[in-house]
Amino acid sequence: MTILPEGERPNPYSAYGAHGSVLVMNSGSSSLKYQLVNPVGGEAIAAGTIERIGEESGIIKHRFAGNTTTREEPVADHGHALRIALSMFDEVGPTLSDADVYAVGHRVVQGGSLFADPVLVDDGVLERIRSLSPLAPLHNPANVKGIEVARSLLGDVPHVAVFDTAFFQRLPQHVATYALDAEVAEKYAIRRYGAHGTSHQYVSGKVARVLGRRIEGLNTIVLHLGNGASASAVKGGVPVETSMGLTPLEGLVMGTRTGDIDPAVVFHLARNAGMSIDEIDDLFNKRSGVKGLSGVNDFRELHRLMEAGHEGARLAFDVYIHRLRKYVGAYAAVLGRVDVVAFTAGVGEHDAEVRAAVVEGLEPLGLAVDPDRNAVDSGEPRVISPDWTSTLVMVVPTMEELAIARQSVEVVEAASRAG
Repeated sequence: MTILPEGERPNPYSAYGAHGSVLVMNSGSSSLKYQLVNPVGGEAIAAGTIERIGEESGIIKHRFAGNTTTREEPVADHGHALRIALSMFDEVGPTLSDADVYAVGHRVVQGGSLFADPVLVDDGVLERIRSLSPLAPLHNPANVKGIEVARSLLGDVPHVAVFDTAFFQRLPQHVATYALDAEVAEKYAIRRYGAHGTSHQYVSGKVARVLGRRIEGLNTIVLHLGNGASASAVKGGVPVETSMGLTPLEGLVMGTRTGDIDPAVVFHLARNAGMSIDEIDDLFNKRSGVKGLSGVNDFRELHRLMEAGHEGARLAFDVYIHRLRKYVGAYAAVLGRVDVVAFTAGVGEHDAEVRAAVVEGLEPLGLAVDPDRNAVDSGEPRVISPDWTSTLVMVVPTMEELAIARQSVEVVEAASRAG
């Protein structure tokens, strides 16, 4: 891979000589997020979101050169959303021709057992992603639609699918396997797939680079805490545990998801409340978690409610922290030795109170935070534990879009070399 000095690049966005930027796309059920990334420098050249697709009025935001352009107008479907996004590049900048787009990288939630690595998209790959929709009915159909539309509108550049589950394909078999009837599990592809894998892989690798240590010698617990939340135990760069399972519902308490819950609650609600499977699915995924307990899922609002004496908000916070501490303790047992606990994603990166509460009283495990270091809100990776601890506590901002961009370049270059 040849990287030209900045002064020799053919345009200000190009970093790979003839190669340039990568357009990273994340198609949700009613939203489209996109970011134009310099895969070498790591900076976002431009980014945007289109929300409320298919509703009466959509919200469009496009950020470039320090300015945000916002509009509200109906967005009929994902095809319309992508056309709007491309028009924003033309109207606000930068034009995609100036940005020298080398590839389009697509985040796909579920790769099942079919995809352990990013892959160049063709019709066969797209059909296999579609076939995995029963494992991720809220995500994969939207991912497929986004890829279809993008390929039709941006057909002159290669498209790459990068899977949330790929990193966790390397889980040990005894970790990935549920204690379910083996024939049923095999027939319906039931196992622990995990999610947020791109983030966990990036953060665990970034920890090693920041500390100047070989990743092969590091044992790291990564806590990805956003509206969706997951934990992983990574031993020498290889995942050995993760909190999410067949779907992103299992594990930690999240913004609107239950996390771990007795599966018999499903039977109880079906038998005694007359709730359908779809209603229970909606309850567990969209009306539970922090929001179900407190009425809000934004942690800034949750803290305001706690300060005002709201009992539901305090309970939600305590339940959230308790589940996190259980996972940290469990993963310490799995790893045997923990070198680093790394907080990442929106809550993990910016909520000092959450970080302090998670490690409070865990000094016997070598965990603590320094109050002054923990209070710093920065976009840079940093150590927040005191000097005396045996385990480092760090804040490491995740950059999933950059990870997707770089993996997309690697896939396209490998395909090019192979002819």
